[in-house]
Amino acid sequence: MPSEEFYVRYYSGHQGRYGHEFIEFEFHADGRCRYANNSNYRNDSLIKKEMTVSPLMIKELKRIISESEVMKEDDNKWPKKNVVGKQELEIRLGNEHVSFETAKIGSLVDVQDSEDPEGLRVFYYLVQDLKCLVFSLITLHWKIKPI
Repeated sequence: MPSEEFYVRYYSGHQGRYGHEFIEFEFHADGRCRYANNSNYRNDSLIKKEMTVSPLMIKELKRIISESEVMKEDDNKWPKKNVVGKQELEIRLGNEHVSFETAKIGSLVDVQDSEDPEGLRVFYYLVQDLKCLVFSLITLHWKIKPI
């Protein structure tokens, strides 16, 4: 039984020409990791994967999140979701719980042009790190290209 509550979920998606296209992943304290990627472009289909990661991987995820200091941020001044889509990041780390929602970020220029460039930069880099980690785990476990 995990001694500390832990959960992280990331979602990025939009409703467009090819329907609801998105990428989503989540980690639970027990090591369960779920991944889903839906794209209807060129008749692609929903990719769903589930795996169990070690307690050491969960510990590393907690460290990455803690060191990012994203738990101190507030998304009130971040760009709101729009026709391009949205991103969501939800984290429960011990007694702390945060939930962020913002527009998709195309580049660091979007971050710099926001009303809260420092906070959005923390979010942006953490999301990049988490996506990189998930894609690496997927590549190690299955021979598929996640995006």
